[in-house]
Amino acid sequence: MLIIDSKDCENIDKALKKYKKKFEKAKILLQLRERQSYKKPSVKRRGEVLKAIYRQQITTGVIEA
Repeated sequence: MLIIDSKDCENIDKALKKYKKKFEKAKILLQLRERQSYKKPSVKRRGEVLKAIYRQQITTGVIEA
């Protein structure tokens, strides 16, 4: 649960902006998206390995981004 401390004289837009920043930092939306469907650990690992290989190929110049 996110709690925003707002002062009486503070504008609602500023409070909303604080809430949005806090929401992004907490990464709640990412957690919700991850929990929508189950991924087997082997599939997760394979995806990470493929991303690492792709990044390595870009840095070495094999693939041009």
